[in-house]
Formats: sequence, structure tokens, C-alpha cells
Amino acid sequence: MINAGRQSIYWLRLALVAAVALPVLLFGYAAVESYYGRVAFTERQIEQSRDIANEHALRVFEAIGRGISEINELIGDMSDRQILANQDQLQARLKQIAAGSPQIKSFWVYGRNGHALVNSLGLHTPEVDFSDRDYFKVHVDRDIGTYIGEVLTPRPPYTGAPFFSVSRRRTLANGGFAGVIQASVLPTYFEQFFATIAQGQGSYFAMVRNDGLVLARYPAPPSGTQGAIRTRLEDALRTHPESGAATVVSSVDGIERRLSYMRLAEFPLYVVAGFETAATRDEWLASMAVHLIFGIPATAALVTIIALVIRRTRSLYAEAERRQAAEAALKQAQRLEALGRLTGGVAHDFNNLLMVVGGSARMLKRDSRAAADLRAIAMIEAAVGKGESLTRKLLAFSRRQTLSARAIDLGGTIERLRGVLEQAAPGSVTFEVSVPPQPVTVRIDPDELEIALLNLTLNARDAMPDGGRIRIALETREIAGGERSGGGGRHAAITFADTGSGIADDIRERIFEPFFTTKSVERGTGLGLSQVYGFVQQSSGTISVESEVGRGTRFTILLPVRDEKPELPPAADPPIRALPPLTVLLVEDHEDVAVVAADLLRDLGCAVVRAESAEAALEILNARRDVDAVFSDVVMPGMGGLELGRLMRAHHPETPVVLASGYSDSIAAAIAEGFTLLRKPYTPAQLAEALAQVTGQHETAPSAPTRASA
Repeated sequence: MINAGRQSIYWLRLALVAAVALPVLLFGYAAVESYYGRVAFTERQIEQSRDIANEHALRVFEAIGRGISEINELIGDMSDRQILANQDQLQARLKQIAAGSPQIKSFWVYGRNGHALVNSLGLHTPEVDFSDRDYFKVHVDRDIGTYIGEVLTPRPPYTGAPFFSVSRRRTLANGGFAGVIQASVLPTYFEQFFATIAQGQGSYFAMVRNDGLVLARYPAPPSGTQGAIRTRLEDALRTHPESGAATVVSSVDGIERRLSYMRLAEFPLYVVAGFETAATRDEWLASMAVHLIFGIPATAALVTIIALVIRRTRSLYAEAERRQAAEAALKQAQRLEALGRLTGGVAHDFNNLLMVVGGSARMLKRDSRAAADLRAIAMIEAAVGKGESLTRKLLAFSRRQTLSARAIDLGGTIERLRGVLEQAAPGSVTFEVSVPPQPVTVRIDPDELEIALLNLTLNARDAMPDGGRIRIALETREIAGGERSGGGGRHAAITFADTGSGIADDIRERIFEPFFTTKSVERGTGLGLSQVYGFVQQSSGTISVESEVGRGTRFTILLPVRDEKPELPPAADPPIRALPPLTVLLVEDHEDVAVVAADLLRDLGCAVVRAESAEAALEILNARRDVDAVFSDVVMPGMGGLELGRLMRAHHPETPVVLASGYSDSIAAAIAEGFTLLRKPYTPAQLAEALAQVTGQHETAPSAPTRASA
């Protein structure tokens, strides 16, 4: 089942990865193809726009050239004086030629001294010297053919829009310089045409001289741009003088563009068309966004479906595993419950037997005729003590013992137990104990703590046959709520670490199970760690284990810290309290135990009224008013001692109750409800202390009178 679940989840995870990776790869491939396709499409658009602009510019400059040629034929070999003499007729003719070309601002004819002789504007030219203009100077020394000048502004007194010149040299019959014929061309004409053929935002057009000087540009340069503008196509123009393409960043507006250029036939001009690379990328991104709008929801839906399937599959298999684990745990719990009930029953009956044996031994010890047998009586009492210890271990293993918890300084207790723990390990094992100097108070049973640490030491000893190190450290930790089953807050952490062989992963979860052991029969029973776990759980704590094969094992016990002062340990042989004459109702169904208990009560100076059941006790209480206290067994046929105590509180609250038991499931409830409880077998001192506590008698005497001394 587990392997099948893992394989199913493995293939579903592969499907999930494929559901994400495949669309991503396909989208990436489509994105690359789309990008290069968009670039190629933009290149074609640029070339088409360039060809249109080039064809238009060629027709325009051919018309300008024809106009200049017509003016040159019109003037012929006329001298400057003759031109001035026929100024009116020539101006009318120049005006007529310029009227057919909207790109022409004006035609001019200059003499050899740089003065204007005639123009198409119909203006009489004053004595203004134009010999410093570029369109005039380049023709003085030699005939260079058609010259394209830079963009200029009209010289006063003339006004109007900026222009660039197209000029040719006037040559005499003998080859001498006669002057210049010049056409003033409007850059705005070309810019308006460029605007009409522009294909959206990002388009770019320019009319560029062969030296890179820009004559007309679309879009217009940013406001505030000063001086002549030059393109950064010089390298490309030198390398491929007829046509080509390049990606350049404008020195005017800092925008990167893809440009395509072509020379304008025999003219020293280039027509440039281009498109912003950012606009190309934006168009590409916009087209890919359309794919993403549909692709992302579809992919997300597919991924969500597969993720839900994985979650559901994992949940199903986890549920199946939990069901299997629950079934196994239920069977184990049923076995443990049966064993626990058997153990509890044995402990109860055994404690009653110990009560009888111990009480009988005390009777014999008090009888002077048995003085010669004191040694045998001492042996009986020692056996009773060992039997009581054995019963406690049985109950500890089944997690049903009643802990004698009190507030202790955990660090000081561990330090005092160090000697006992060192004796349990061979000399090849070294001990390191680290505890904080300040008290760490916890409420636990110190005897059970000793047993727990001793069990851990014995396990560590067996895991280090060739010697090693055991380290016990105590510190306090703040545990977040829900982090541990024991709850949050300040906890004392006991770390017990060894350098032994470690615990394999496949058995680590079972080490706290009763009777589970990897040792041979003669070396272990599998109860040690179960006792440790039971003690920690009953102390409202938690225990965890970390281990690595060959590197050792570390147990961590967490116990809640209490804000109270540590209690002093009880005296080894506490004095018996002196009690005033009391009438005690003894409720005990076991005849022999009743005899022993009655004897102990009489030794304490109490008058005893006997009842064999809780029902009989209630009848006695209803009939008599001189009963000072009730001393009842917990486990009895019919009504138990705890139910009797509850009825006493309800109907006879003036009469206190002391309960006694060797074992019962009701013990925890009795303690929680505030009843005073004695654990069988109990001593005279313990019985006297309990009666004094419930009756409000707190004076302590060295001893109570006995019948022998009375």
C-alpha cells in the first residue's frame, strides 16, 4: 500500500512538473520565434517605408534639378548687367518655375561677387553679400556639380522658414566662374510627407547628407536642440555607401532605433527610415501578453487540478496508512489494556496481601513473646518493602501508578542522582552532568525520575560495550503553543545523550512500546523505556529521541517549569502524629485488611466502627452522629469508596473522608476532586498524617501511644 501510494504520487508529481514545464517551454519557444518574427516584420516595414521615401525624394530632387537646369538655360551667357536689366522678366519666369514645386521656397541667381541678381520672390535685391554662404563658396574654385547645403535661416532683411540649398555653378564660355543658381528647399515639406507615411508611434524618417548632416527629420527633434544635427550612421555609410541597415542610439533624443538607409541616385543624399527598438519590443510583448491571458489561466487550471489530485491521492493513501496504523495501534492498545487491567488487578490484590503481611509483622513485633523472632520479622518487613516496590514498577509499566509528585529543584536532584547513575555503568563510561546554578522547579515524583534516568543509563551502557560518554544536561526553553503535546510555556529540558551504536530508523518509533526490545531475553524485558515514557506522560511532559546509527542517541525530556519554591524531601522515618480520641468508620470489604487497618487505628488511639461495604457505612452514618472520620477502601463490590466520598460531601459534609487503594482507575479522579488518598500498603505514620490532615490536627509528637505502652 505504501509503495503503491509513493509510486502514484511520484507519477502525479511528474505530471505536475510537466504541466508547468511543458507550457513554459512551449511559450518560451513561441516567444523566441515571435520575437524574431516581429523583428523580421519590422525590418520589412522599415525597408518598404525607406523605398517609398526614397522614391518620393528622388522625384522631388529631379524636379529641383530640372528647375535649376531650366533657369541656367534661361540665363545662358548673360552678364550680371544684362540679368539686372531684365530683372522683371526673369523674376516672373523664376516665380513661374517655383510655383510648380511646393517643396521650393525660392529660386535665386547670384553674381560672381556673391550678390543676388534675381529671385523668384519678386523682390528687388539690395546690396546684400551672400558670398559667405556654403552654397556659394563651394562653387567658386571649381565645378562640383549639384551641391546640397545645410539648413539655414534667411538672412535679414529676408524672412521666412528655414531651408537648405540645392545649388549649381554658373560657368562662362571660357570656363570661368560666373556665379551660382540656388534653390531654397523647405525641410518641412519632407517632414510633412514623412508624417503621412509613418506607421504608428516609433517610426523614424530622415533626409541625411553623405557627411551625416540631417536636413529633415521625423519626428521633430526635442525642443531646445541647438545647432546642426548629425546622425550616427557615418560608419555604416562608409562601409556600405549605397544602402544598408544599422542599430544606433540617437545623439539627439537618446532613443535606440533600427535604421535602414539608401542613397538618392546621383545626389549626395540618403533617405533613412527606422523604427524604435523599444516599440518593437512593446509590440512583441503585447502580442505575447495576449497568449499569456489565455495560457496562464489554462495552465493554472491544469496545475490546480493535478495538485488537487495529488492532494486527494496523498490524503487517501495517508488515510489508508493511518487506518492501518490505527488498526495496529488498536490491537496493541487492546493488548496493553488487557495487560494493564491484569496488572492493576494483580497490584490491587497484591497490595492487600502486602497490607496483611506487613500489618501482621507489626503485630508480632509489638508482641513481647515474639521478640526472639525480630530478625524474621525484619525479613518479613523487608520483603513487604520489596513487594511494594515491585508493585509500583508493575503499575509504572502499565502507566497506572499514582505518582507522589512534589515541587523539586530538578538540577539539584540530578546532581544527587549522579553517583547512583555512575554506579550503574562500567568504568569505561564517563559521565558529564551540566545543570544551571539557579533552581529549576518542576512538580514530579523524584523516585520515578531516578528510575527513568537509571533506565536510560542502562540502555546507554548496553549500547556502548567498549565504553563511551554519557552527557546529561539541563536547560530551560520557551515552547510555543502547539509545538509539543504538553502545551506551550517555559519548560525544563533534560538532554540525555550517549555515544553508543544508535537506533535504526525502522525501529525508532517502537522503542517506547512495552516489551519491545532488541536485546536478548537474559539482558532485557523491554519495560525500561516504557516506564520512562509513562512517567513523562503522567508528569505532563513529553519525550523525544534523535539517533544516528554509529553516532549515538539523544533523548530530550520536556517538563513544565513551576513558579514555586522546591519542597523539602520528606524525612526517611517521619514521626507519628499524636491524634485526639477519634471515632473512625472503617469501610473495608477484605476481612484480613480490615483487621490490620483496625489494629493500626487503635494503635493511634482511635475508636473503630467497622463496615463491610459503602452501603452499610451510609446506614451507620445515618444512625450515628459520633463518627469523626471515615476511612474507606476505594475498590469494593457495589458502591466504591469514591462514590461514598461524594455522597458524604453531599449529605454529611461535616465528616471528612480518607481513601485507601492498592490500585484503581478512580485514583486520579479522587486526587483531582481533593480527597486524601493513601496508597496500600501504608504505614502508621502515613495513616496518622492523613487523619490529622482531614480532621485539622497539626501538632506533631515524637510518637503516639500504643496499646503495648498503654
